[in-house]
Amino acid sequence: MAVPKGSQGWAGAGAPPGWRRREALASLLAYGGGAAAWVRPAQAEGSVRRVTLGTTQEPSSLDPTMDALAAVGGVTHYNILEGLTRIEENGSVVPLLAEHWSGSDDGLHYRFHLRQGVRFHDGNALTAQTVRFSFERSAAPGSTNKARKALFANMARIEASGTHQVDITLHHADAQFLFHLGENTAVILHPDSAGQAATQPVGTGPYRLDHWAKGHSLRLVRAPHHDRSTPQITEGVFRFITDPDQQASALDDGELDLLFQFATPIVRRFERNTGFQLLVGASSGKTMLALNNRRKPLDDVRVRRAITHAINREGMIRQAFGGRGVPIGSHFAPTDPGYLHLESLYPHNPETARALLADAGVQTPLRLQLALPPTPYAVTGAPLLVQYLAAVGISVESVPMTWAQWLAGPFKGDFDMTFINHVEPLDYLIYTDPAYYFHYDSSAFRALVARHATSTNARERQQLFARIQRFLANDAVNAWVYTPQVGTVVRKGLRGAWVNYPIVAHDLAAMWWED
Repeated sequence: MAVPKGSQGWAGAGAPPGWRRREALASLLAYGGGAAAWVRPAQAEGSVRRVTLGTTQEPSSLDPTMDALAAVGGVTHYNILEGLTRIEENGSVVPLLAEHWSGSDDGLHYRFHLRQGVRFHDGNALTAQTVRFSFERSAAPGSTNKARKALFANMARIEASGTHQVDITLHHADAQFLFHLGENTAVILHPDSAGQAATQPVGTGPYRLDHWAKGHSLRLVRAPHHDRSTPQITEGVFRFITDPDQQASALDDGELDLLFQFATPIVRRFERNTGFQLLVGASSGKTMLALNNRRKPLDDVRVRRAITHAINREGMIRQAFGGRGVPIGSHFAPTDPGYLHLESLYPHNPETARALLADAGVQTPLRLQLALPPTPYAVTGAPLLVQYLAAVGISVESVPMTWAQWLAGPFKGDFDMTFINHVEPLDYLIYTDPAYYFHYDSSAFRALVARHATSTNARERQQLFARIQRFLANDAVNAWVYTPQVGTVVRKGLRGAWVNYPIVAHDLAAMWWED
């Protein structure tokens, strides 16, 4: 991912020798409008400009630093809560709470200069100590931050070197460090309010929580005295609707202005409706049949390869998802730099799948359970998965679950298979953690990732990144199916909605109604 670059040279007074400056000025104009949508003209005092967004998944909490569901960040990120950096729609990294930063040549030391005058919604000031608290909270033993091991455990030292200066030293270099600081797992919380973030988050963003009617909707209102902009949108309402027919009716009836990740039937219903625009863009998601690598016989790579050979990726994308997706063969999306097309490693071949099962000594029918989270892609895709696996001698029982059940069961490692979309970009470090829910344990893979992280040679890093992708594919850790294209239905006149989603975020401040 691109990193903002400024002048090269001395990093400032007190900077260690060998540092190179990567200074990114806070001025929006300096970026040629990269974040210019933040500063749309405000409406007259007292006017209400509302956007109602429809989404299938309701967040289970409002604290993305402790809750793994993507829907949490979809509501809170960039709206209520903010991090040091911001990820733009094109995947580039720009300043947010950090005004600018410097990095050492070896990639182990970073110095962040915070914006001055930033306050949380409760009046508390943003300081370097706030950042230190927030990161140490996420790194602490027992933290449920999904980036704990990949990001925060890599922070060897976090120092508040002044009121608005934070120095971070890493155990090993991470080429994506600045990008990861822009994800929702790295938003900054204040010690006075962090404990209530699950239900009453207090942030520095342009909006604050007004009301959450669980099971129905959540309303955000514009926060007074936001230090950087006055967004045109004064209220954002998130409506949680799981049924595609009800979603379509809500659009028709004027109850929704935007529908995120619409189901295939909605395409046919609205593609010729001049009152709406269909936006179809790229995502960083990896939709896969996740396999419990610790549970027999899935601990045998031959069985995992058989399952992968059994799945018709192209057929599934076409039949279940209206053609809106790209087949993948490892835990990487086509939008990732250095991406390899590895789907041909396991082409759809039921005969090969049956032979692999026989070679592994598996007696058929092999009976497995398929845990299904409450998402349209899981519900739509499950019948085809059951059909594909039945054709090679695997009898699958589908088990629909609520998100609470999925988090308490499969996400804790209690499952055979589950159909899930990992939306986080470049999150392959999860495969270095044997405790992660699919329990992949390979010291060779961990060594490969560590070598990639510490390499300072660009060509070698590229080669190692390719090896990382192939390593996971060869081990068939999971049966990767496709990267979904993200579809959004937008009411005519609403501007600023993202087309591409490098991360899941619905930035209300970037939206505006045309007059």
